[in-house]
Amino acid sequence: MDSLILTGSNLTLEELYEVAYQGRGVEIAPEAYDRLKKGRQLMQDLSRQGKPIYGLNRGVGWNKDQNIDEDFFETQNRMILRSHSLGVPPYNTDVEVRAMMAIRLNNMLIGASCASDELANIYRDFLNHGITPRIPRRGAVGEADITTISHMGLAFLGDGDVSYKGQIIKAWQAMEREGVPPCRMQLKDAHTIILSNCQGEGMAAVMVHEVENLVKMSDLIFCLDYEGLNGNIESLREDVNALRGLPGQIECAARCRKYLEGSYLHEAHPDRALQDPLSFRGGFTITGTVVDALNFVKKILHIQINSPSDNPCIVPAQSGLYVNSNFETTSLAVGVEMLSIALGHLSRTINYRMIKMSCPEFTHLTRFLAPRDGSAHGYDEIQNTYSSIDAENRSLINPSSVDFYPMQGGIEDHASNLPLSVSKGLQIVDNLKYLVGMEALYAAQAVDLRGDIRLGKYTQIAYDTIRETVPELVDNRSIFEDIRLSYELICSETLLQRTENI
Repeated sequence: MDSLILTGSNLTLEELYEVAYQGRGVEIAPEAYDRLKKGRQLMQDLSRQGKPIYGLNRGVGWNKDQNIDEDFFETQNRMILRSHSLGVPPYNTDVEVRAMMAIRLNNMLIGASCASDELANIYRDFLNHGITPRIPRRGAVGEADITTISHMGLAFLGDGDVSYKGQIIKAWQAMEREGVPPCRMQLKDAHTIILSNCQGEGMAAVMVHEVENLVKMSDLIFCLDYEGLNGNIESLREDVNALRGLPGQIECAARCRKYLEGSYLHEAHPDRALQDPLSFRGGFTITGTVVDALNFVKKILHIQINSPSDNPCIVPAQSGLYVNSNFETTSLAVGVEMLSIALGHLSRTINYRMIKMSCPEFTHLTRFLAPRDGSAHGYDEIQNTYSSIDAENRSLINPSSVDFYPMQGGIEDHASNLPLSVSKGLQIVDNLKYLVGMEALYAAQAVDLRGDIRLGKYTQIAYDTIRETVPELVDNRSIFEDIRLSYELICSETLLQRTENI
């Protein structure tokens, strides 16, 4: 795979995922170095003319009234990084941190940051040599992720820990092995490192990726479950959904129609209900809501990963330097919380479907989908487990973006809590992988009990894949292992790979 050329603009989420997940290398566009040089020169000229500049010749936070001499810049950079390196475990994943570094490097190259070439290069080198700083996931409030991503700056100096070739080692050791020299901080490099929302943005990008794939698998399992129910699929019709006009609903209905191509559900059946419970009849509308929320987050995220968060910021076209609040991330934080609420609806809907599939009056199958010969109880006590997971999701969707204190002497009196909001969203996604996996158990078992039915082109693949992983429940075995295996199947995205590659 060729290296990705970063320019400071037009970085796509797909390209970001190639860097974060697949280890694609990056290079810096030559013209970006020109912008960095012009920005540095402008800031140096203004400083020498006596202009007070936050983070350069003045301190940061409440210390903005403290003068910094030019001879003290390198020491000041180290002091800023060490005083701001806070936060608490657990740590971000390597994928999340690679996304963070790629985002910060890209929007640094716009030329609004006054970054040294050496600083830009060390972001590039860490990505290309597989050196990944250890970043505490908790402890930043989202008005720039200053207390957590400072650890990235320490790693650039050779301090702290990094993830390297599957091990956690000292940064200087990994850098020594790869021939990457420690970064010599110049001008306001430390302030440039920490005045970024790349932690929340990188995590949000990973959440978007996870949700996009999970929604597709959830729709696939929903369709297989619908076949197990012998449901009425009129609500999936293209013309019916076009009348409503909601983009996400239309998209998910079309996907479900594809998954059910050739299914027996397209034929009349004497035992089929006139209409099904809303968790089935409108199941795809719930994933459609997730898609609509997802598209809002993607729109804001694309803007943010291609725009600067620096304060003060250089406006290259005007050769000006201005105080600002471009590190504000409330739009993205609120979008993530909206997405989490939509995922909460999906969580509850999946649970309702599993409850319905346990009831003979709805399915005309056995109670709890137990074997017909009475050799096992079926999926009875599993309800306690998925109810508990859904209750956890309910607590996680409570908004955090409105919870903050005024800090730094009352100067920083607003916050978005973006990293916390995304962290909770990622936990909801992981919980949903369990729930989608459990619904896969229900769906395959219902299909087995219903007997000789013709599945859809894609739901047949889903059924076969599930049964490769978890056999039919025909004896009194523990369901604990089945849940683990089905969760791992969803995490592996094998269902997605097999259905998208035909």
